[in-house]
Amino acid sequence: MKTDTPDSLLSPPLGRVTVELKHVQLAADGRPLLQDISFSADEQRVGIVGRNGSGKTTLARVLSGLVAPDAGEALINGTDISRDRKSALGLVGVLFQNPDRQIIFPTVEEELAFGLRQMGLEKLDAAERVAQILDRFGKAHWAKAPTHVLSQGQKQLVCLMAILSMAPRVIVLDEPFSGLDIPTRMQLQRTLDQIGAQTFHISHDPQHLEHYDRILWIEAGQIKADGPARQVLPEFRDQMTGWGASDDLFDFPV
Repeated sequence: MKTDTPDSLLSPPLGRVTVELKHVQLAADGRPLLQDISFSADEQRVGIVGRNGSGKTTLARVLSGLVAPDAGEALINGTDISRDRKSALGLVGVLFQNPDRQIIFPTVEEELAFGLRQMGLEKLDAAERVAQILDRFGKAHWAKAPTHVLSQGQKQLVCLMAILSMAPRVIVLDEPFSGLDIPTRMQLQRTLDQIGAQTFHISHDPQHLEHYDRILWIEAGQIKADGPARQVLPEFRDQMTGWGASDDLFDFPV
């Protein structure tokens, strides 16, 4: 049976959110990954583009509070998410490109309940929220399903449902369509377009971001361009096409 308030799972009345990075720097083994990244964003949809190795996934981990910067701050409505992990659980969720690295429990209902329990929900309340999100997506029959038998697209949907059940203020998507076939990608895109949370979407394909409010172009761990999609994406395509037409690979990051 459908719940009375299923749509609140996709579009909770959260109000405006501001994500700020202030002079963020991060290095690994002496190699700079992010260099003096600063921006303030309150737009509903923010896309992030860049080459392989440019720092996009590292930025996603900083935005989601999974990695603390060596210097600078990552804030959501003023909360330092890397240093206040309890608050971060309710503020931000992240969906990576490989769900096998994200799913840790043997059944769908256990996977969906984990984050809710971490947030402090009692077992019965978490179970009710799990039932709501499964019902919202027409997947109540998945509750006892073993996660290891699901397809790539089904696993990605489980990860997305787990995030949405926690009603985060911000969702970070790191190449969520990688490896998915066209119908599955289109279905997930429709769901993502309904989400009320502020979304940061990392993608190699500018086509996925053309309707976004703002684009950040990351290159060599720095912001190369920042502006409306209609302005930044054509510049990004031109640069990628130019590099792709060259036979000189020495300039490519490793």
